[in-house]
Amino acid sequence: MGVLETVGGPADLKRMTESQLRELASEIRDVLVETVSRTGGHLGPNLGMVEITLAMHRAFDSPRDRLIYDTGHQTYVHKLLTGRAAEFGSLRQEGGLSGYPSQAESEHDIVENSHASTSLSYADGLAKAYRLRGEDRHVVALIGDGGLTGGMAWEALNNIAAAKDLKLVIIVNDNGRSYSPTVGGLATHLTSLRVNPRYEKILDLVKKNLGRTPYVGPPMYEVLHGVKKGLKDVLAPQGMFEDLGLKYVGPVDGHDREAMEDALTKAKAFGGPVIVHAVTQKGFGYAAAEQDEEDNFHQVRPKNKPRGWTDVFAEELVQIGHRRPDVVAITAAMLHPTGLAAFAQEFPDRIFDVGIAEQHAVTSAAGLAMGGLHPVVGLYATFLNRAFDQLLLDVALHKCGVTFVLDRAGVTGDDGASHNGMWDMSLLQVVPGLRLAAPRDGARVIELLNEAIQVDDAPTVLRYAKGEVFPDIDAIDRVGGCDVLVRTGTDVLLIGIGSMAATAVDVAGRLQAQGFGVTVVDPRWVKPVDPKLIELAGKHKFVVTIEDNGRAGGCGAAISQALRDAGVTTPVRDFGIPQEFLEHAKRDAVLQQIGLTGQGLARDVIEMIAKHQGDAISSESDTASGRPGGA
Repeated sequence: MGVLETVGGPADLKRMTESQLRELASEIRDVLVETVSRTGGHLGPNLGMVEITLAMHRAFDSPRDRLIYDTGHQTYVHKLLTGRAAEFGSLRQEGGLSGYPSQAESEHDIVENSHASTSLSYADGLAKAYRLRGEDRHVVALIGDGGLTGGMAWEALNNIAAAKDLKLVIIVNDNGRSYSPTVGGLATHLTSLRVNPRYEKILDLVKKNLGRTPYVGPPMYEVLHGVKKGLKDVLAPQGMFEDLGLKYVGPVDGHDREAMEDALTKAKAFGGPVIVHAVTQKGFGYAAAEQDEEDNFHQVRPKNKPRGWTDVFAEELVQIGHRRPDVVAITAAMLHPTGLAAFAQEFPDRIFDVGIAEQHAVTSAAGLAMGGLHPVVGLYATFLNRAFDQLLLDVALHKCGVTFVLDRAGVTGDDGASHNGMWDMSLLQVVPGLRLAAPRDGARVIELLNEAIQVDDAPTVLRYAKGEVFPDIDAIDRVGGCDVLVRTGTDVLLIGIGSMAATAVDVAGRLQAQGFGVTVVDPRWVKPVDPKLIELAGKHKFVVTIEDNGRAGGCGAAISQALRDAGVTTPVRDFGIPQEFLEHAKRDAVLQQIGLTGQGLARDVIEMIAKHQGDAISSESDTASGRPGGA
């Protein structure tokens, strides 16, 4: 039996010998590689977190002490050590373990949100709550060097530094560059000194006594303090943290469990906020990941990956870049995932990676537009939420020509609730002047991207799904700006938004088989609502909208409102994603669960028609008998 099989929880780690702990680390890496290679997921970050996670659980007492992980995709090791090893093979599978922390899975998980730069704010509030309640508990927040590029992290640090008695330890997992950790007795001694409460008392005493001597005392204190700080700066890059008033430990080799455990134990004993700087290598211990130049297997990429929506966008943006020297691109630490790497390679002086700072990215784009350029901002749809205010008041208010390209829109599946791009079309409906396009296939990505970049007096948005791009669906006609995909009658007008246009065509075939005449339309631009779409609706008996966005405030709601405003009384039924946080599963499985499939939608539409026809017959009968309708 392996060592990992003996771990039922963190308490078991504290009884292990050094030999057993080393064997456990090796076993964990084997399990990570075998499982994630099969299930998909974030391999590189977790390979780099093995020793840090072991040290965290040995130095602290989870769940009494709370461990908070920024983004949460690096918690696979944490899951293995908190009683979930037997289920680990179900990672990211329907009904199995989440790829992120989950309160439903374990008492050791508290924060589920996978959006970056948030852990320090959670930790600040949690530690303050424990202090006010008189609970002797520590809070540990782990954040990467990437997460520290987010402004929210620095807003939190600003507050944490002012709360001198918070039992809060911050681990900065620095894997962004090659780094040689400081070693040797002097460095170890200074680290111990900085987190020793006696050191603080002595420093305060020196300041108090020297301060009694005018002209000499205060300058002498500054000299002594400066010498002390200067020595530390030679040995450790702690300056920016200590300038905030935070105690600093490190840098520590994050792959040396004993060193990490020693640093965390000393930080825990300090009794106030402490930063422990751990230097690690993403993908550590697995040669293929260590040598992967793109992202150290940050996420396992499938072999023979089919052509995806992102690929179509990436190739076309390069072509546009050659034709339009004013086009520039912005990414928030997502150069490869959003397809901007090819543009960066071709036009290195026209790409701006601002780090995990979506708010800054959007307002910077406004500035670029004001300066005569046309920025293309590449984001995941779910991350646009973080910069809504900037889009509304910095871009749209100033009528800036900025194009937003939203990848992973709609149901994304495996990564769970926080990654489904189901909010963007609802949020964007309220932005004055904004134009929103939803391509149904690869040809429309190219077509609509070029149209979007022609707009120089308002924000434009292009949003598309995750994964393999759909086969092209050619239009048989165009009405206004809308593509007509099917036309067999005027019983039902099916409006398929973006990737749901293919589903609408499927529904049409099923309705036709039941004797209904159907028209299928892809609006292409879903905001503003095309006046010709309103005219079409008035010529049909029923209107059905289908979108991969939340129903509340989405495209269906906007179309219904437009019909009411125009006095069109055709009954409307809107289908979309229910306003709930969806469990992780494959995209097709999630769509099946929420009823957004051809079969499920066709059944619902037929039931809707039957209900209306039944109500009409009942109303006619009531009128004939002299009774008011519906009585």
